[in-house]
Amino acid sequence: MKQWTTGEVSKQRHVSIRTLRYYDQVNLLTPSFKDENGRRYYSEKDLFRLEKIIILKSLSLPLDTIRDLLDKLSYKQILISHHNYLQEQLSQLQTSISNTTSLINMIDLEESLSWEHVIELVENSQNIPKKWIDYFQDDEQSFLQEIIPNLSNNDKTTQQYIALLRRIEWCIEHNIKAETDEGFQIGSKLIALSNDTFQGDTELIEKFWEVRKLPVEETGLYPISEDVLDFVERCITYATT
Repeated sequence: MKQWTTGEVSKQRHVSIRTLRYYDQVNLLTPSFKDENGRRYYSEKDLFRLEKIIILKSLSLPLDTIRDLLDKLSYKQILISHHNYLQEQLSQLQTSISNTTSLINMIDLEESLSWEHVIELVENSQNIPKKWIDYFQDDEQSFLQEIIPNLSNNDKTTQQYIALLRRIEWCIEHNIKAETDEGFQIGSKLIALSNDTFQGDTELIEKFWEVRKLPVEETGLYPISEDVLDFVERCITYATT
């Protein structure tokens, strides 16, 4: 029967020798064998018990609770609990990544953000349901949820829309009208990008654009000023006439 010394177990499982000795002192993990010199040897069964302890400890459980659970839960049950815990951690991490990406994209859209505005935008993105989706049929909803740009994403399409919005805001700031060469270029790019995003479904493009113009309180979409929306309509009209 194979046995492992305290040093070997410490090295293999990245648990300090001091911790292993403490587990022995509190009767949490007692080595199956000790020689006449008091040297400890761990069996395979001991290692499985240690693995249970490590997993349960990762769930932030106190040692007293771990001791109570060790003999009540099978290794599989503990692994399932750990799996569920990791899934929860992953979900929280994904939410953090999504919120951070949203803030990065917000900064790209708006050069100066007050802290109050940041909080407002983050809370809106977290708390406002996707009301805009209710304006569409079931088959349209599944399609739109996959293709509509979202500030929490960092994909190429979202970045292209952000760049165009920045360009439009620059035009408005510098009193450049939509009915100019610059407006024509923006309108042409918006048309091409929309056709690509919506896979050429012009009817759905028009339908979504009408929803896009509704108050943000009714849609939950990222707020775009009326000046920008008006510029978009005018430059697209100019590019298509």
